[in-house]
Amino acid sequence: MVGGLLPAGTTLPPLPHLLVVLLATGGVAAALRRRRPRVTARRVLALAPWMALGSAAHVLYVVDALPSSLAPFAGSPTVYLTVGVLAGAAWLAADAWLAVDADRPDRIAATLAAAGVLLLVPVVAVALGAGVSPAGVRWSAVAFALTLPIAGAAWVGLTRFRPEAAATGSVGALAVFGHALDGVSTAVGTTQLGFGERTPVSRILLEIGGLPSLPVIGEGWLFLLVKLAVASAVVWLFAAYIREEPTEGYLLLGFVAAMGLGPAAHNLLLFSVAA
Repeated sequence: MVGGLLPAGTTLPPLPHLLVVLLATGGVAAALRRRRPRVTARRVLALAPWMALGSAAHVLYVVDALPSSLAPFAGSPTVYLTVGVLAGAAWLAADAWLAVDADRPDRIAATLAAAGVLLLVPVVAVALGAGVSPAGVRWSAVAFALTLPIAGAAWVGLTRFRPEAAATGSVGALAVFGHALDGVSTAVGTTQLGFGERTPVSRILLEIGGLPSLPVIGEGWLFLLVKLAVASAVVWLFAAYIREEPTEGYLLLGFVAAMGLGPAAHNLLLFSVAA
């Protein structure tokens, strides 16, 4: 379910596919390094649909809904490089196309987000077309609804007790929300739908005995609490980094956000089609 330290199901694609992914990754990384597009909070936030895209593509891989020629690109962890190549190429194209428009620089963020959504929608549609679980859809909706006040409370509490964390802005809020959604959806999936946990550390937190059970999330409240605490601490620590090195700070904090939002999106979609 949730990615992390050597989760079950981690595989490498056949050598030809692996070479294609590695060469494409190296090429896009080199092009980004050479062009150095401006990094802002809005542009990192625009990568959110791309974070979900990787998870949605992996769900297609899990339910065997991809052609055999494409399936190796969507395995774990290869799918992260695959989507990273696509997102990087889209960023390069948007930066080259719109960089001359100095009056509206945020059009790059809007274009990057729109491209991610345009790719995400058909992938989700194909996944849902393979079969929908009414119970899974219902519990996915419950998990998302529960996350909104939980993430909101965590962000308000963090910025109140550590006001400097507000410097991370929308990217920091996305990181807290993503990890909150991952925690809630994992707890709901294990408690209500019988899904297992693939990551060893997460499995330990979910299987600790003797914990009181809460409605909906069962014993998963400890996993959720740890996720929120770690995410909040990381966001707070990144505040000074972003003030000093905004380019690197926003990119790295965006990666932290992806580590929560990606698995969370995977959970919700997988519940909806496989529960």
